[in-house]
Amino acid sequence: MKKITETSSLYSNLDEMSTSELLSSINNEDKKVAFAVEKVIPNISNLIDEIVPRMQAGGRLFYMGAGTSGRLGVVDASECPPTFGVPHDMVVGIIAGGDSAIRKAVEFAEDSLVQGWKDLEGYQIGELDTVIGIAASGTTPYVIGALQKCNQKSILTASIVCNPGSPLALIPKYPLVAEVGPEFVTGSTRMKSGTAQKLILNMISTSLMVKLGRVVGNRMVDMQLSNHKLVDRGTKMVMESLQVTYEEAKNYLLKAGSVREAVRAYKGS
Repeated sequence: MKKITETSSLYSNLDEMSTSELLSSINNEDKKVAFAVEKVIPNISNLIDEIVPRMQAGGRLFYMGAGTSGRLGVVDASECPPTFGVPHDMVVGIIAGGDSAIRKAVEFAEDSLVQGWKDLEGYQIGELDTVIGIAASGTTPYVIGALQKCNQKSILTASIVCNPGSPLALIPKYPLVAEVGPEFVTGSTRMKSGTAQKLILNMISTSLMVKLGRVVGNRMVDMQLSNHKLVDRGTKMVMESLQVTYEEAKNYLLKAGSVREAVRAYKGS
């Protein structure tokens, strides 16, 4: 199988380029990513529509990956609770090698075909859950083994990959294949491939949270009030919704704990 993500860069002699040439060339390659993701939207849409009823019934979403791909999954999962006010175990990011691999590479962690499923078993995974494997190459054993086992257990599977025809483009029910082409630095999949993965993860988690009622209009009404900036943002949202002063809105917000509950409490009083 030819790995597009490993083919030679379209640019030569990078070390002889000026700073401006480097930046312009990287940007030219990055422009291709959104168009590659656009082609995958129908599959993403079908996946979302299948995940929603599972999560409404108590199912969870798991991201699995190694290296950059694993880190991207962990980041997206970790942003769901503060952004949308959901429990920390609703969207879970699992990276080969464990949490220490988020900051520092763990040698050979991705090479086991059985460890991924073992890691999922630690969460008592079941048929209402969904597992999305993330791997630019589409050949990561840690993810392949986990998705194969999930298929056997009737657990919904999907993948985010950048190599068509790779195992992870064939194994899951919903392969999301963003063909972004060769990387600017040959084989450096943290670049275009990573950007494509991040865009798709944004689309998946955001669409799910909207469908699950965690966004009203265009506002994050359940966001955690974890710093002054978010308290200020929430206060202004309450002001706009209730047509009250800033101080009144802030008092309602801090008493209720969220924009949704502040508006509900005021309108119910």
